[in-house]
Amino acid sequence: MEKHKCGWCVGDDLYEAYHDEEWGVPVTDDDRLFEFLILETFQAGLSWITILRKRENFRTAFDDFDYNKIAHYKQDKIDSLLQDAGIIRNKLKIHATVSNAQMFMKIQEEFGSFSTYIWKFVDGKPIKNKRKNYKDTPATTNISDALSKDLKKRGFKFVGSTVMYAHMQATGMVNDHEVGCFRYHEV
Repeated sequence: MEKHKCGWCVGDDLYEAYHDEEWGVPVTDDDRLFEFLILETFQAGLSWITILRKRENFRTAFDDFDYNKIAHYKQDKIDSLLQDAGIIRNKLKIHATVSNAQMFMKIQEEFGSFSTYIWKFVDGKPIKNKRKNYKDTPATTNISDALSKDLKKRGFKFVGSTVMYAHMQATGMVNDHEVGCFRYHEV
């Protein structure tokens, strides 16, 4: 018998694997939080499946999402990224990734970890929503608005409220699995 899954992922093996194994699982590791931040930055204006299909290319191009390295990228590295057909070659997003890595480390210095900083927006525990249908999920919330505003104030780019709500969903800050989905109670 097949398990019920959220409607947004059904029909694509990569999407289903991501849904079944990662989406909505609480992430407190700074390395993983930064990976999702990069991926969500590049996803802005595009579909998530496009990013998932290029995820391993992003991993290779951006040194395994090592924010310490990315924060120190020089122009020659940026130029090579702009020529890399395996990723999204958006000049503004590539530059934003470099500056966001720098801001990410500043937050780590201030709060001890990025995880400590970001999870304070949900009082350190996931918000468990009760969505019957994924289509009822809002694109933003008051919390994603506040998070976006704070990150922008700190110098981050491509962190609008919609991007940050998607980040919150991906990293388990909110559980937006449909209540009938087998993952709803697992995460």
